[in-house]
Formats: sequence, C-alpha cells, structure tokens
Amino acid sequence: MAGLAGQSCRDFEVFVVDSASPPAEAAAIAEVVAEAGASTRLLRTNEPGLSLARNLGLAEAGGSWVAFLDDDAVPEPGWAAALLHRIAALPERAAALGGRILPAWEAPLPGWWPPSLRGVLTIIEWEGYGEVGVDLPESIEIYGANMAFAAAPLREVGGFSETLGRVGDRLLSGEEVEVVASLRARGFRAFYEGAAAVRHSIQRERLRPGWLLSRLLWQGATDALRDRAGKNGRTSGHARLLGAAARLLVQAPLLLWPPTSSALLRARCGAAYNLGYLRGRLAGAA
Repeated sequence: MAGLAGQSCRDFEVFVVDSASPPAEAAAIAEVVAEAGASTRLLRTNEPGLSLARNLGLAEAGGSWVAFLDDDAVPEPGWAAALLHRIAALPERAAALGGRILPAWEAPLPGWWPPSLRGVLTIIEWEGYGEVGVDLPESIEIYGANMAFAAAPLREVGGFSETLGRVGDRLLSGEEVEVVASLRARGFRAFYEGAAAVRHSIQRERLRPGWLLSRLLWQGATDALRDRAGKNGRTSGHARLLGAAARLLVQAPLLLWPPTSSALLRARCGAAYNLGYLRGRLAGAA
C-alpha cells in the first residue's frame, strides 16, 4: 500500500482483494485498508484462487482500464503516471499493457541457477516500448505482477481463467498469457511499457533447487491444461504429448535425485517439466 500511496499521480481507485485469508490475516488486511483511506476498498472471496480474486476486482472496477499488482509487487515511483500516460497514447484496439518487473532479492541468486530459467522468477528488465507479437523481444510478455487491461475487452473474453493461476500450493500459471492471447485473437492489441515498473519480491525460499523443480513441474501442467483446452495454438497436441513421454523415458533417472541437490539441475528441470506435462494431459492438475 505504501507504494501506491507514494505515487505522484493518484487519479485511480484501489481495490484490495482478500483471497480467503484466515481470520488473523484477514483482520490485518482490513486494518491496512482502513488506514489507506476512503479511496481504497476491501473485497473478499471465501474461495482461494488468484484468477478468482482478479476477476472479483475486475467486476467491481468502475474505470475504463484496470491495473493489477500482485501482493509481493511494489510499484516504483512514477508507475501510475507512466501507465496513464501510455494508456492515453495507445492506438485503437489496444486492450492490454504490461511493464517492467524488477527483482527485489531477499538473498542473492545462487550460482547454480540456470541462466535460461531466470525468467521463472517473474523478472522483466527490458526498458523499451513495443507491441506484443510485433516488435518486442521474444522473451517479453505481460505478467500478472504488473499489468493493465481495458476493462470492457477483458470482460468480453471472460476475465482470467479460473482453471489456471495460483491456488494455495498449486503453482499453475499462464492465466495472463491466455488472456492476452484471447484478446489478440479477437483483434485487440497488447503493448509493453518499460517506464511503468514494479519491484517484485523474490523470496529466499524460492531460491532453492526444490522450488525451481516444482515450478517447472507446474509449468508443464499449465501448458498441458492449455493444450487440452486448445489454447496454446499447437498444431498437434497429440504429437506434443508423445514427445514429452519419449523425453521422459530418457530423463526418468533424473527424477531420483534429491530435490535439495543442484547437480544436473537444468536437465532435471526438463524432466520435471515433462512429468508435469504428462500429468496435466492424462489426469488433470488437481
């Protein structure tokens, strides 16, 4: 809340969504909201789920655009002004806008962390501006820690899929990627503005081999669920399933490594991903 209170531009309403917090935490959240003043409202859902919470906020929002921040993301000074300035200049059919997500490390990134997997920590440091799928670097996407949408188009596509997104310890993801894909499929456009930045807390417990392996397993499950629903744009979901199964036959011994070990971690992440994909395709991700 301090990050929002410190914005030089305050021409926006704030909703804090309590996603089924237990009583003590719910009371603490309510106290913070009360201290924030009349422009901040508390919403609560008794059913946990990140997508469900976002959809509740979307339903209550009265503006033409709605921005989302995760509870571990703090907007940098000038974040709101940068978003509003860019939104005002966007072309017709623009319906989504993402921004930089800078790391706030609780501990240094370990040397064993595979460089190609730094992105799973939700870090986007590119400073430029561009349109998704047109002139952005391939690795730049719109992610939930820092994103805004035109409210009417977002409602038109049904908001965020409640079969995806974090629920408790389930690290399913991809709901924001799916929303952007759905918007673009209907002729809307998505953009990225590096001037709108947040600081995303990278908790110490995430910087462990076991967490990374779990994150890749759930990424596999996420992609499997999207493939099952025909949302990944794959030409042959059956071929993808057979490919994952064939790779896992070779990789299976890697799954026997202790989760605390960092040995052969990049290869083990591949095995975890393929295992998650097979589970998601064959049995769902429940």
